[in-house]
Amino acid sequence: MKSYNVAIVGASGAVGQELIRVLSLRNFPVKKLTLLASKRSAGKTIDSEFGSLTIEEFSEDSFTGKDFVFFATSGEHSKKYAPLAAEAGAVVIDNSSAFRLDDNVPLVVPEVNPEAAKNHNGIIANPNCSTIQMVVALNPIHRFSKIKRVVVSTYQAVSGAGQDAVRELNEQLRAVLAGESAAVENFTKQIAFNVIPHIDVFQENGYTKEEMKMVNETWKIMGDANIRIAANCVRVPVIRAHSEAINIETEEFVGVEKARELLASSEGINVVDQREDGGYPTPVEVSETMETNVGRIREDISCENGLAFWVVADQLWKGAALNAVQIAELLINNE
Repeated sequence: MKSYNVAIVGASGAVGQELIRVLSLRNFPVKKLTLLASKRSAGKTIDSEFGSLTIEEFSEDSFTGKDFVFFATSGEHSKKYAPLAAEAGAVVIDNSSAFRLDDNVPLVVPEVNPEAAKNHNGIIANPNCSTIQMVVALNPIHRFSKIKRVVVSTYQAVSGAGQDAVRELNEQLRAVLAGESAAVENFTKQIAFNVIPHIDVFQENGYTKEEMKMVNETWKIMGDANIRIAANCVRVPVIRAHSEAINIETEEFVGVEKARELLASSEGINVVDQREDGGYPTPVEVSETMETNVGRIREDISCENGLAFWVVADQLWKGAALNAVQIAELLINNE
């Protein structure tokens, strides 16, 4: 089997670390894995399935001889350096928001629009984590009967905001339980024992950037800007794995049994839908799994041809690292 030289930019961060794990778990054919990060992290050693790896300081010359470069950095950093990696001959798979709505860059979820990956010019964008798990669940139903409207409320884990956010939750929990005041640095309010209906910056229309990502990215991935979408994104005191309550309205009647059949037979979806105590997925058991999990499937009794369901996925895997590696797999499998 052909093997590939792979680099991870931002290897010291949460998504970078998960990329290393997922490449190993997926048995991606790595010839050499290069870990790149800022000067602050350079020199650190990471033990992995690929051996003991030393993080190298990132530079503009880091891309020579690389087949795939995964960017797990800020949008500003990706915007500047991803084109240089593509010019050096690598295929860039970017986890930031820098290129997601660029008409010349495909935005890919392999279970939904795999054909889009073929039409790249050196850069492929990985969608937002909350968008990915939603479109994986919507796609089988949309293919059966077009979805007219989506209303989604997300319950997003703190690790989606980075490692410092996880530390803040843990520190706040310890402080509150000890009767002390909780320091707030990474969020707008205390997250311990609380929920915050605000992720990313507010836009002129009153929605946040995170909420509008779900709208615009879903239109691009599913190739249908006629779907009416409203999102409400909420941060919750969960370490890992995002949850979403989704209500949809379709053109034709689908029904619970057909919806369950469509979801259960679709790639990457695990249906956990027993109408009994505990018969649904939650973040605890979904963490560090690769599937998008769907439960609580029922008719939305507030509208005609409506369905409601609950979707849970590990946002560090399916919402980031796993989806990125699956994109690379699409490319090597089509060679």
